[in-house]
Amino acid sequence: MTVLIVTNEEDVTADMVVVHLNASGVPVVRLDPADLTGGVALSGEYVHGAFRGHLSSAGRLVSINGLRSIWMRRPGAAAARAATPSAWLTEEAGQALYGMLRGCDVRWMNHPDAARRARYKPWQLRLAQRCGLPVPATLITSFPQAAREFAERYPDLVVKPVSGTHPQDPPRAVPTSRVAPDADFSAVALGPTLLQRRVDKRADIRVTVVGDQLLAAAKVTTAAEAEVDVRFATSDAPWYPVEVAPRVAEAVRGYMREAELAYGAFDFVEDADGTWWFLECNQSGQFGFIEVDTGQPISLSIAEWLARPATGEQPHANGASAKVP
Repeated sequence: MTVLIVTNEEDVTADMVVVHLNASGVPVVRLDPADLTGGVALSGEYVHGAFRGHLSSAGRLVSINGLRSIWMRRPGAAAARAATPSAWLTEEAGQALYGMLRGCDVRWMNHPDAARRARYKPWQLRLAQRCGLPVPATLITSFPQAAREFAERYPDLVVKPVSGTHPQDPPRAVPTSRVAPDADFSAVALGPTLLQRRVDKRADIRVTVVGDQLLAAAKVTTAAEAEVDVRFATSDAPWYPVEVAPRVAEAVRGYMREAELAYGAFDFVEDADGTWWFLECNQSGQFGFIEVDTGQPISLSIAEWLARPATGEQPHANGASAKVP
């Protein structure tokens, strides 16, 4: 049984997991949908009530029915590197590939449907609240007056994108930034804007969840005024392992169950009272930098999850897995 890793060719983080799979003797095939019609090919036959499908990538042929798990990491757009790319070809190739894979009785990390839903920031915030995680006061609006009134209630604000990475080529990370005290918010009318009460943090927290396993790390904030967004922090302080309080662990696991995710990278900030405030959960978040600093076995945990036999589990249509009685 083979592990299929669906990701782009520049994803060096996936290599960390491949090393562990190779060491354990688990067959693995890596595929980038962007290479469809070039280095990647597919075929599916539906005859007499049976399905036979195959994928070819980098000269390796694998039966779709012979997959044990699929890791949806960071795939490129289907057929993006075809000889004559087009929006039509991308749609056709994506429908063919993901339509076939959705019919497999395998475990997903994470199922495409669950992963797509999990990207919506407003949905994340509501789910986090429902699961009992503290969430900073947040407003998403295109009404300038609503933004002004929110700023009157919470004078110290940050602004961040609703969707995350700016869709340019190559993608550009848009930093979370503090809102100037004299902002008039007129530009809010140009597009939905996410405003959030700034938490006076003493540390950034990353909780990496692999199945039921929680691996938490912290990075001390040495200049709170400057380091609003840890991705652009000037501090070279390393990440270090920390324990997750039982209440937080229970809420995080509840979030994962509700979101139907097998992997999630949770970002929190810790205030002076020790409260962990939820910021977001990235269903395909990077983990290599955490593993390098802390030595936490994140890539090994992912490899072990992917390598588990599929016997006794069947995927729900919405991406979760359930034990078969």
